[in-house]
Amino acid sequence: MRTIPIAIVDDKRLLRNTLAEQLQGKQPIQVLFTASHGIDFLQQMEERPKNLLPLVVLMDIEMPEMDGLETVLIAKEIYPDVQFLMLTAFSDDEKIFEAVRVGASGYLLKDEAVAKIVSSIQELIEQGTVPMSPIVARKTLAMLKATDKPLQPNATEEPADAAYLSTREMEILHGIVDGLNYHEIADKLFISPHTVRKHISNIYEKLHVSNKTAAIKIALKKKWFK
Repeated sequence: MRTIPIAIVDDKRLLRNTLAEQLQGKQPIQVLFTASHGIDFLQQMEERPKNLLPLVVLMDIEMPEMDGLETVLIAKEIYPDVQFLMLTAFSDDEKIFEAVRVGASGYLLKDEAVAKIVSSIQELIEQGTVPMSPIVARKTLAMLKATDKPLQPNATEEPADAAYLSTREMEILHGIVDGLNYHEIADKLFISPHTVRKHISNIYEKLHVSNKTAAIKIALKKKWFK
C-alpha cells in the first residue's frame, strides 16, 4: 500500500496534535509535520527537502497570522502538486466558494470520523475525487444551481446530451450529483469501485469535462435529475 504523507495546519494545538496522533496510526497515512498557521506552514515547507513534502495538507480556514484561504492561494503557486483538503468547523457558503476558487481539492467538516478523513485522503490521491462532507456537497450543488446561467444561442461549446450516456452512466452521474463517493455509488448499484471509476472516466469523456464539478454543473444545467 502506497504511503500518503500529509501535513496538518490548525491554530488550535490540542486539535491538531490529537488529529495527528489519530491519523498517524492509520494506514496508509504518514503525518510529516503540523503547523499553527499559514506562515508557519509555508516556512516549514520551504525548509523541507523537495522529496519529503506532503501530498495532502489538511488546512483549517480561520487562523491568525495567515488564514487557510490565503495560505492555499500562495502555496498552490509554489507547490502545484500538493493537494489541499480544507478541514474546518464551518460550512459557510462563501468560505466553500472561496476555498474552491483558491485551489482547494475538497472540504470536510472537523466533526467527520477519522475513518472518513482517511478514506477521503486516499480517494483524493488514488482516484482524483473531490472529498466533501454531505452538508458541504449539498450547499455546493445549491450554489451551482443559484449561479447557473442558460446556454446562449451563440455559445461555441457543443451542449451535452443525456442520450450520449448509457443508463448505467446516468445512474452513476446521479450518484455524483447526490454527493456520493466511488464506494458509496458502488454499494448502491452493487458493482465494484473499479467499475464505477471506468464509468466515470467514460462520463467525463462523453461530456467533454475533466472533473466532478464540471460534470455536476452540466447535469444541473440540463435538468437531468430532479
